[in-house]
Amino acid sequence: MTSIEEHTTASITEPTVTTTDIVSVLPRGAVDLSAQPRVHRNDYSVVDVPELGEWTPKLSVSVVIPAYGGADKLALVLASLAAQSYPAHLMEVIVVDDGSPEPLTLPLVHPENTRVIPSAEGGWGSAHGVNTGVAASSGQVILRLDSDMLVYREHVESQMRWHHRIDYGAVLGHKLFVDFDPAALTAEHVREEVAAGRADRLFDKETADPHWIERQIDRHDRLRTAGRLAYKVFIGASGSLHRELFDAAGGLDAELVLGGDTEFAYRVAQRGAVFVPDLDTSSWHLGRTQMQTRRDAGTRYRMPYVSNRVPDFHLRRKRPDRQWDVPLVDVVVDTGDSTLEEVDTTVSSLLSGTTPDLRLWLMGPWTRLHDDRRAPLDEELLDARLIHETFRGDPRVKFVGTPPRTDPRVPHRLYLSAGPTLTETAVADLIKEIDKLGCGLLCAPLPGATKAGDGMLRLERASSFARALHLEPEAAGKELDRTIEQTHGTHWMPGERFVAVVDEESEEASQPSREVLEQRLEKALVDADRQRARAQRAERKLRWFTPGLGQRLLRRIAR
Repeated sequence: MTSIEEHTTASITEPTVTTTDIVSVLPRGAVDLSAQPRVHRNDYSVVDVPELGEWTPKLSVSVVIPAYGGADKLALVLASLAAQSYPAHLMEVIVVDDGSPEPLTLPLVHPENTRVIPSAEGGWGSAHGVNTGVAASSGQVILRLDSDMLVYREHVESQMRWHHRIDYGAVLGHKLFVDFDPAALTAEHVREEVAAGRADRLFDKETADPHWIERQIDRHDRLRTAGRLAYKVFIGASGSLHRELFDAAGGLDAELVLGGDTEFAYRVAQRGAVFVPDLDTSSWHLGRTQMQTRRDAGTRYRMPYVSNRVPDFHLRRKRPDRQWDVPLVDVVVDTGDSTLEEVDTTVSSLLSGTTPDLRLWLMGPWTRLHDDRRAPLDEELLDARLIHETFRGDPRVKFVGTPPRTDPRVPHRLYLSAGPTLTETAVADLIKEIDKLGCGLLCAPLPGATKAGDGMLRLERASSFARALHLEPEAAGKELDRTIEQTHGTHWMPGERFVAVVDEESEEASQPSREVLEQRLEKALVDADRQRARAQRAERKLRWFTPGLGQRLLRRIAR
């Protein structure tokens, strides 16, 4: 095996212009991934990566650095990249100047294949800058790096090992936060120390701060037991993934000036990615982040933007009674030959349940409906017409003839046939079960089902099916379900708890289950606490205007 040392070069060249007139295209090395490991959930322990320096790289990588000002930090970042162990002919560095007040230029010390380009017109911000850099790059792997990240010698190599083994991995680089003194280091010194493998001595580890994500990484056995929530640590600073995975996820959302990395990580997860924290090397984050210095303001700004796009964002759960841009679940109801009453029973129970942020797809013969003369009470498609008219005014209801294409943003998809009356918490309970189990498919046969698939609630996790289809592009039906069993697992459970049982004589719903009553109690207590807090805030305001009134209100609250 050829040592990686034999392929590694780095250079110091004089800067001439801010961009190159001729853009070189990196080589596209061939790596056989036809038999790549099938990672179960996020347990990447089945992926065997070589020791640092003891392998031959083949894939090319584009290091994309969005930057706004901070030329002093950028000079040190580029100096550290000039001393990387990864072969120089397989690496390019693209710095995207996001409209810096003083245009950025290449410093004296930089990697061989480096250029500075302006951010594309029509946007601004880090996410827009990354998209600009990726569009201008040619590497098979994209490594996003912040402009204040001084990396160790093996930083790029260490992450690239994983991409030579699987093409659906998202690799996160390690970092430590340190105070930055622009006069303390020179680019030449940084390059020498990094090249000599002494990057860890540039700052004092004892005074450095770890990132909060390290607690999550440690708590979940280096993310191997993190399951569906592993994506939450794939944020900012340093991370890499195959270009095809970047493109499949749709790139970063440039509308998110802050919080875009979290939202992008979620969409990468929705494409079936496995998230790997690479801890065999590290980097120095020069200075503190905005979320460290202005956490409350940063959280307040991010909340509405990320909540609208990421259904399981923790701050979104504080508003469970609201509809959002990206729904929590797509529900597909097959109307078949069902009557208006049967469809109304099922659909109404879904729309009036405790999960309002759903999108409901009704499958039926809607394209056959016409406005020609007909016998209104006797036409063949009478029930279909009445169903369409009943629900066409609800913006959550869509009408399709076949199952709709999967929306990669929506985390869950529920299939069922018209007829049953679901409990008001059925959707929430199903999602709670599949999340608790961590499986990719949950099947719950309903009472009275006579055969498989007849009268069944089928809840699919979109990210699990995305990975299964990536590994088996031609799989469908039972074959696809078998792949899901391998990558995430399938769970079967009785469907009785999700259906409201009706007494045939009184036609009144039976008493709710203990689980439903506990959920109602919990919700009522939360609502009571919220209302009590609102009353206390109102009392404080009223106290200034009406002497004595505040005390009377407090006495009423106390009762």
